[in-house]
Formats: sequence, C-alpha cells, structure tokens
Amino acid sequence: MELKDTLLMPKTSFDMRGNLPKKEPLLVQKWQEEKLYERILKKNEGHPSFVLHDGPPYANGDIHLGHALNKILKDFVVRYKNMQGFYTPFIPGWDTHGLPIETALSKSGVNRKAISVVEFRKLAQEYALKQVEKQKLGFLRIGSLGDYANPYLTLQHSFEAEQIRVLANMALKGLIYKGRKPVYWSPSSESALAEAEIEYKDVQSHSLYVKFKVRDGRSVLDNETSLIIWTTTPWTLPANLGISVNPDYIYGLYNSDLGKIVILKELENSLKEILNLEKLELIKEIKGSDLEYVKAKHPFYERDSLVLLGKHVSNDTGTGLVHTAPGHGLDDYMVSLKYKIEPYCPVDSQGKFDNTVGERLQGLFYESANNVVLDLLKENNALIKDSLFSHSYPHDWRTKKPVIFRATDQWFASIQPIKDGLLKAISETKWTPSWGEKRLYNMINDRQDWCISRQRVWGVPLPFIYNEDNSPIMEAEVFENIANIFEKEGSNAWFIKDVKDLLPKNYQNKASPHNLFRKETDIMDVWFDSGSSSHGVSLKRMNTYPVDLYLEGSDQYRGWFNSSLIIGFANKNIAPFKEVVSHGFIVDAKGEKMSKSSGNGIDPIDICNNYGADILRLWVASTNYQADIKMSADLVKQISEVYRKLRNTFKFLLGNLRKVGDTNFNPLFDKVDTFELLDNLILNKLNSVINNYLSFFDKYDFSSALNEIINFVTNDLSAFYLDITKDILYCNSQN
Repeated sequence: MELKDTLLMPKTSFDMRGNLPKKEPLLVQKWQEEKLYERILKKNEGHPSFVLHDGPPYANGDIHLGHALNKILKDFVVRYKNMQGFYTPFIPGWDTHGLPIETALSKSGVNRKAISVVEFRKLAQEYALKQVEKQKLGFLRIGSLGDYANPYLTLQHSFEAEQIRVLANMALKGLIYKGRKPVYWSPSSESALAEAEIEYKDVQSHSLYVKFKVRDGRSVLDNETSLIIWTTTPWTLPANLGISVNPDYIYGLYNSDLGKIVILKELENSLKEILNLEKLELIKEIKGSDLEYVKAKHPFYERDSLVLLGKHVSNDTGTGLVHTAPGHGLDDYMVSLKYKIEPYCPVDSQGKFDNTVGERLQGLFYESANNVVLDLLKENNALIKDSLFSHSYPHDWRTKKPVIFRATDQWFASIQPIKDGLLKAISETKWTPSWGEKRLYNMINDRQDWCISRQRVWGVPLPFIYNEDNSPIMEAEVFENIANIFEKEGSNAWFIKDVKDLLPKNYQNKASPHNLFRKETDIMDVWFDSGSSSHGVSLKRMNTYPVDLYLEGSDQYRGWFNSSLIIGFANKNIAPFKEVVSHGFIVDAKGEKMSKSSGNGIDPIDICNNYGADILRLWVASTNYQADIKMSADLVKQISEVYRKLRNTFKFLLGNLRKVGDTNFNPLFDKVDTFELLDNLILNKLNSVINNYLSFFDKYDFSSALNEIINFVTNDLSAFYLDITKDILYCNSQN
C-alpha cells in the first residue's frame, strides 16, 4: 500500500475554479424561475420592515459602472437587513421622461416638429420602455435582487396621477405659483433648467470696464461725471436698465484721465493699476445711499439707467457699481423689483436677439453679439478697457453647452415658506458620510424658488387650466379630476382631450363667463417626477413614509435628495427619509472621471462576462465608496486573486468535512463539542470577526467588513490554523 493512500486527503465537489461567467447567468435564470426575491420577502412577512427606496436611474443606454456600483451597494444593504429578519421590499425604478430621450429620438431621425405631440410622445414612451428592459437585464446580471417584475416607472399612469396629486396639494397650500423672472435657460435645449441640471466648466470671457455718463445727478453729481461699471457679459448690456450700488459703502468722485468718475473708494488703488490711470484724485466721498435715483445715459441707447441700492453689491471685484439687467440675472431682478422696473429680456428661446435691440444686433446669437456690443461701446466712447479671462461658467449638463439667465414666464415651487422646516428635517436625518448634512443644509439654505416648468413635450404636463382672464384654476376638484383621468389613460390624455373634457362635468368659473378655457403647454421638471416617488411608490405601493434609507451618488445632493426633500416635506411636513448614504464617482487609474465620451469607461457587463459578477461585487465591497473610487483592469485582476484565495480556503474546509466512503458531514452526528486550546483560539477569533463584521455592516462600512474576512482567512486560517491542523486532518483517524 502506498503511504499516501493512508492519508485522509480533502475531497469535495466544490470546484477550484469558480467559472463564474458561465455559472452566474444560469443562477440568475434559476432565481427568476424560483421567484427567489418573493420567497426571501415572504420569509420575513409580518416582521418589522426596513425599506431602502431606489432612486431611479435614467432610462437611456446600457448600464455603466456607476449604475453597477449603486445597485450593488443597495443589494448589500437589502440582503443584509433581510438576513437580520427585517421585511425588505425593494422596488427598482426608472426615470423615463425628459430631454435625453427627446434628443435620442431626434438623433435617430425623428423630426419632432414634423409630427404631432401625441405621436412624438408615443415614440418617446416606446424608446424609454426598451431602455428599461435593456438596463433591467444588466441589473439582474450583476446579482441585484428586487421586484424587477413590477418596477416603478415615472411614465406609469398610477405614478403620473400621484405626481399630479402631490403638485396639487402644494398648489392648494400656496407653494406653487407662476411668475416672470430670470431662470437658467439653455438655448441648446430651448428650455428652462433647474439648479440640479447645471454643471460648471471653464470658459474665456470678456472683462469690460464701461462708462455710463450721468444725465441727472440729483445735486450729488454733475452731468460731466461718469459711473464706471465692470461686466463679463457684454451681450447683456443691451438689456441694461440700471446700476446697483451698495447703500453702506463709501464711493469716491475722482478727477482722472477719463474725466470725472465714480468708483468704490476702497478699490481706488487696484483700479488705478487695472485701468492704467496716471491721475486719480479724490474730489469727495459719497455714501452709496446718496446715489439712489441718480440717472445715467445708456452707453448706446437713448434711455436712462437708474442707480439702485442693493446689498448684493460686493467690494471684492469690479468697481462697486454693478451693471443691472433684470431680465438676465436674479440679483438684478430682485433689486429692480423694489423699484418697479420690469425685467426686459430681448433674447429668444434659441439665444438670439429680438427686434427691440436695433438692426445691428437683431437675429444674432448672444455669444456672437459680444463683438458687436464692443464695437457699439467704442463708437460711443464708452469702453475703457477690454481683456479676456478664464472663469467657471454654468452649462447645460445634458448638451454640455453654456446656459444664460433669461426672464420668462415660468412655474415655480416656493421654497421660502418651508425653508426653516426643510433645514430642521435635514438636521433630524442621519447622514453617511456626516458631511452630507452640511452639504444639503447649505444648498437648501441658499436655494431660491425652484423653477419646475420645462418647455418640452416628453414629460408630465403641468396640470393648470387657464380662465378667460388668464388666471390659473387652483381648485382641488379640478386637480383630482385630472389625476383620475391620468390614472386611467396616462398623461397623453392632456394632449389628446379637449380642455373642457379635462374639467369636471358641467364645470363653470366666474372668470370664464363664456366657458373659454386653455391648457398649460409646459411640462414638469423631471426632478419633480422622481422627487415625488416617495408618494407614488413608498407611500402608495409600500404604505411607508418616511423610508429607512436613500442611497445614491453624491451628485444627488443637488438632485434627487434635494427634490425629494422639498416635495416630501411640502406634502407631509417631514423628510421622506430617515437616513441618507451617498457614494462617490468612479474614476480611472489616473483619477479622471469615467465616461463613454472620454473613452476610459469600463463596461460592468464585460467584467461579468470575463471575470464574473461576484468579482465586480467583491470590488464594490472592497472600496471606500464614500469618496471617488478608482477602477482599472489591473484592479479587477487584483480582486480576482482575493476571490481565488477565499474560494480555495472554502474548498479546503469543505474538503475536510467528509467521512470514510465520501459521505457528507452531518452536524447532528459528526459535530464536536469539546475543543483543544488551538480550536478555542480560532473559534474565539471567528466570533470576534463576526461581531466586527456585523458592526461594520450596520454602519454601511462594507470595506472594513470585507477586510475582517480577508484578514481572518489569510492570516488566522490559511497561514496559521489550517496549516497547523493539516497533520491532524490528514494523518489522525477519522474520529
């Protein structure tokens, strides 16, 4: 007999190689057939619940690594809480309205202006549903468990109806109004945008110093004096209606190379250098408040610019006198409002000048108009200095093109009346990481009213019907009738039905004596869609408000966290979440953000097909996900080695749980109750690892939890305990 034949060598059917790319799709299919999610849920029926509400990804294109990171993190939480005994419904969702879908259709050859709104919306819906199915397969492939058979989509009739009810409730509370004021406007999208749809990029702009000659100095200044302003947007000068000064600052009247000028006194030294002035002699000091109502002539139009008092005027840049165009800036609008100056906006939806600005500017795109404005200033001897400089400027985050401020009639959600409550709700929420609280607190604290209207067609229509006198109808009965129609027929009914068919039967209004009504044509901001999901999904489908957890990327402080909080609190006087966890963005090995356009993206499905979803999930578990996360092909290989080490250790353990004749280990008969010192040592260490692991998971610290296991397997088991026990396992008798 060979000596090796006397050894009890490990034996197990557990493969050394995982062969995950082949096995995992079969497992996913089996989970679907066996309704694994439903069985897991049923197991804890009647137990206390833990609800993680899924923030809806946008239904456009294949899933990317950021999607995978997000869904895997959520899956860790839901599975863990279920294993703890909680009832854990998880309803995945999709954001299915908005401009990217309109743009995708246009790129595919659909001419939105050549077909009816209803036809275009049907094509948009078909496109969105295809994208949902495509992404759903991706999420199932990476092992995400949830109610994928019944997800929530923002285009579903029931969701749209609930969204109308949420908006109606806010409107009836006086929190929704229509007004004309400057909002972010994207000429490339031809629509208003919310703050959440803005990103910043560096651009080069003109830096201009311009003279406004005094026409009426109100005994403070003579008509030989010029007020000096600074601007970085020459194209807004045609819309100038005023000059703002700070009432509390001290200004100086100076004799200079430019004649008599007025600038902020504390900036005289820096301005002397910037403007290359050899002479700058102070004649007198003037308090800002004394300049109120002084009139100056517009540099190239025959109209006056009124001096206004505004606390927004700062002393850190410029001249202390601010060019004020109420149609192109929020501060300008607010200060002009006090003086009953209506916003003037000569730029249309495409960013082109209208016919009120003169022949030389009419029809020009606003950026192209800069050079013409410079010429007009030079011709009128009003330009002091022009230079170029780089600075951060707002862009449309979808088209990646610059936006402007433009005064138009829009619908707004009022923030001010509920701001104190919103800030209190933020302080009562648990935040991971902790800096999330301050970030959202500052955003809400600084936030102006939310522009919720969009000049597009693929979305939920704003449910406002106007009377003959143009007043919007704000009545519960009317809103509920519209919501009921949407519940049955979807929001397409708004575009199909006559306005009278949207009103309750035999409806009459004193403001419409001839029963003439008209519909609003704008749709809602898609952030209102997803922000109302706490009602359309959590409350309506799961009867839960607030939910236990929101978990999304850090960009959602200005997006979904923000809109969800505003809508949830406005309707329920409490935040829609008890706790918020955020994660960072995925970057490449050089630390640059991953994107398809940059060519540095890694497809999560490619990782699954080449290595396995478990490798992807192990990578997610290993990351410090609360900061930006590096990913590369080398990192995938490294994490594969970690997986292999874990697998081989399990194979060794399983291989030694066998009896003579290769029968399986039976804990009822084969379990050992008395242990040697070494056994007690490793069991004690195991219990410590388990306790630490659970503690880390409770704090959503998955990488520390994983490190507990890896260190235990590598150091305590492989290098120590299993190495020592090989003699016993191989050489001692079976019992």
